[in-house]
Amino acid sequence: MSYQKIRRLVRDRWLYILLFPGLLYFLLFKYLPMWGIVIAFQDYNPFLGVMDSPWVGWAHFERLFGDPDFWVLLRNTALIGLYKLVFFFPAPIIIALMLNELRKQVFKRFVQTMVYIPHFMSWVVVVAITYVLFTTEGGVINEWIASIGGEKINFLISADWFRSVFIGQILWKETGWGTILFLAALAGVDTEQYEAATIDGANRWQKMWHITFPAIRSTIIILLILRLGDFLDTGFEHVFLLLNPMNRSVGEVFDTYVYTVGLAQGQYSYSTAVGLFKSLIGLALVLGANHAAKRAGQESLY
Repeated sequence: MSYQKIRRLVRDRWLYILLFPGLLYFLLFKYLPMWGIVIAFQDYNPFLGVMDSPWVGWAHFERLFGDPDFWVLLRNTALIGLYKLVFFFPAPIIIALMLNELRKQVFKRFVQTMVYIPHFMSWVVVVAITYVLFTTEGGVINEWIASIGGEKINFLISADWFRSVFIGQILWKETGWGTILFLAALAGVDTEQYEAATIDGANRWQKMWHITFPAIRSTIIILLILRLGDFLDTGFEHVFLLLNPMNRSVGEVFDTYVYTVGLAQGQYSYSTAVGLFKSLIGLALVLGANHAAKRAGQESLY
């Protein structure tokens, strides 16, 4: 190591010390556990351990792809991922743009607080609130439908309504929290650009389209690429709380399937193979989206 590098390390030692806890976290809880994926290629036995369990190669993957339920799981998971991408991803952007247009700071902070609060509720609470609102036995929404002469709808056990209820809960709970990054990006926009646009005769919509939106475009692209990495990650707890025998045909996804075969049935190797398949698909989507962004001349991860 050269003298100059040593001097920089000494000079910036406090920055590296601050960086150390974060690096340690990722090392202990993100990278070291990846060693466990080797059991996807073994007939893992907890009593024998990873080193002594027999190897079976691609047997678990062949079982997964040959299982008739695989295509049902892939369809359900992909559709929920697509719904989240189409309906949920743009929602924080729209709310952030609307909040940015508010001029009364007291009202703006009040609205921000109100839309942030649901994020801190657990999915158990969110699903419980949904039950109170939509159950056919005294639910507020169904009672209102009945009061205007309509027929009560069984939102909670209907397969047709499962995805709509699922996405609606995500929108209510996470949209406000998702605006934080976009509002931070908007805070860095030079106000002189708006003043110059006003002098040139631009209206509020034109200023939003030509100044505000371009200011967060790189943030949108980066977050979209990262979101694609979680395309097949539907969130176990949320889906599990909504599942019942009536909607399982559209609600069973890879996350709940891994729980069923992995923890409930003790098929650790097979469930690890399913999880590895999900991770590889996410990695492929991130790499593909990043390459497409670079080819288009937009911001990318690397």
